[in-house]
Amino acid sequence: MPPERAWRSGRGGAHMRLRGLVRKEFLQILRDPSSIAIAFVMPVVLLLLFGYGVSMDARHVPLAMVVEQPDADTAGLVGAFGNTEYFHPIAMPDMRSAERAMLAGRVSGIVHLRADFSRRLHSAGGAPIQLILNGVDANYARLIQGYVQGVWGAWLTQRARLQGARLPLAVDLQPRVWFNGNFRSRDYLVPGLIVVIMTLIGALLTALVMAREWERGTMEALLVTPVRMREILIGKLIPYFVLGMGGMALSVAMAVWLFQVPLRGSLWVLTLSSALFLGAALGMGLLISITARNQFVAGLLAIITTFLPAFILSGFIFDIGSMPTVVQWITRLMAARYFVAILQTSFLAGDVWPVLLPNALALMGMAVIFLGLSRRRARKRLE
Repeated sequence: MPPERAWRSGRGGAHMRLRGLVRKEFLQILRDPSSIAIAFVMPVVLLLLFGYGVSMDARHVPLAMVVEQPDADTAGLVGAFGNTEYFHPIAMPDMRSAERAMLAGRVSGIVHLRADFSRRLHSAGGAPIQLILNGVDANYARLIQGYVQGVWGAWLTQRARLQGARLPLAVDLQPRVWFNGNFRSRDYLVPGLIVVIMTLIGALLTALVMAREWERGTMEALLVTPVRMREILIGKLIPYFVLGMGGMALSVAMAVWLFQVPLRGSLWVLTLSSALFLGAALGMGLLISITARNQFVAGLLAIITTFLPAFILSGFIFDIGSMPTVVQWITRLMAARYFVAILQTSFLAGDVWPVLLPNALALMGMAVIFLGLSRRRARKRLE
């Protein structure tokens, strides 16, 4: 064998072939900008939609106020509800009108102050208030109930202070909230949103790439060349890994500068964990693409097997500890679960290694598994 041919068939030839495949893939990305749109446009659109649309905070809740006997005490309590951003009090003449308003969906709850409110307020037992809530959304109702109790307790404390008295409390609560002291659900939700979006993007980027080659007939041309199958797979992964990391950087920048989510962890930890997660997502998409060989089917499978499980089973919105035991075990198969824990910890708490290391190792294992399965199923043959 001539020396030049031997060099081209050895390690130097592998480097040349891989460099050529990567260059070819980047040129194909530039000619078909759908991949760029998936990597950079989709995160912006989804983050804006979900970031501003999904919220677990209750703000300006319409609340019917029924006061049977108006006086200074009832006026002070109604004013306390109006002075908070959580409620928008609406005066109602009687309970029947308030109940009709709640049935029609115009108010989310009713605060009823009876005629003997002031008299019982000055008595030893104190005056109760009646709270009626729309319980269709149980979580939302519990949130409103907590806000009402907070307004009621703050008003009682302020009233006792103005009268120079001490409010008799069985327990003196002094709450301290760690990691999210502003009580902003957006600080908690946006890191999870990034995970869900990057799961979809990472899987879609590679789910379509091999299927596209089969549909266009260019895969047959690659199979008759001296290029090895592992070189084809690596040449496909490198460009989309770069695109995915670019989309991740854009998402983090939007989280910090647009949504004002604090980033308390280090950037290098965030970058390394993002690379591990993206490796798992790209491997999952590549496995789908090798199996499907059709862009429509591959895209549909990517959405069903990555986006929906990541949205529901990652702990992004629904607490995993509250799920049935069987479902909790199923969540261990989701790479998004581990990345949600890493991102929420990095953004809100910092570099907490007992949380970061086990989840990072799980992501590394899943990346190895999916990429290994992709390599195993990829064969340099037409059937």
